[in-house]
Amino acid sequence: MTDQNSPQVPTVPATPIAASVAPATAQPSWLIPGSIICAGALMSAALFFGLQGNVKPSTAVAPTPTAPTAIPVDIAKVHIDGSPFIGKADAPIVVAVWSDYQCPFCKRFDQDSVKRLIAEYANTGKVKVVFKDFAFLGPDSDDASRIGRAVWEVAPDKFAAWHTGMFAKQDDENGGWGSEADILALTKSLGIDSVKVAELLKTKSEVYQAAIDADKAEGGTFGINGTPGTIIGTDMLSGALPYSNVKALVEKALAAK
Repeated sequence: MTDQNSPQVPTVPATPIAASVAPATAQPSWLIPGSIICAGALMSAALFFGLQGNVKPSTAVAPTPTAPTAIPVDIAKVHIDGSPFIGKADAPIVVAVWSDYQCPFCKRFDQDSVKRLIAEYANTGKVKVVFKDFAFLGPDSDDASRIGRAVWEVAPDKFAAWHTGMFAKQDDENGGWGSEADILALTKSLGIDSVKVAELLKTKSEVYQAAIDADKAEGGTFGINGTPGTIIGTDMLSGALPYSNVKALVEKALAAK
């Protein structure tokens, strides 16, 4: 429902130029088909942030665009219990972000839009930013998500620093930094008890993986078939969109309270 007094939000395409899209085999049949891709041209995506193609593209190709299917979304229906978050637990507005730590577009979105969202709204008690897993780019993605769950359990006050550090370290998909050993070393460098984290990875690996898989499946029910995907109120943003898009939807949600 649109409030006449709410900020006007530009229409967002269902398949954005700046998004990593999951393989069709991992999605319900009604979602967009295709192999693993980072959809669209990096040069076009760079226009959002004034970058000059400094992110290495994925190896796959974009699918043939198809007509999008509108799927209702509502942040009130998103399962957030147990998910890592930044902000006050009882903040009036919840923003849920699905991402993969190996996705270059997730890195771009996190370092610009999410960073500014946290500074302006989460740190002032207005928004809780919930991080949901959509791990699909390979083994390193699963390792990162599982360790993220353990970090949240061991040191929730340091999860924000860990999350930021993960994207800062991002390089090639499954080809460089990002193994379990790499991530545990980062964890230790941030003053997080990496021994406890490693122990949890052994004893709760299946529990964490089930939660990760559930996040991804849940995203699919809302029409999220790639990363990053963000739900704010009853709106969804697909791709590494500018902060102005995020801010407009947050202000719309706050106005509706």
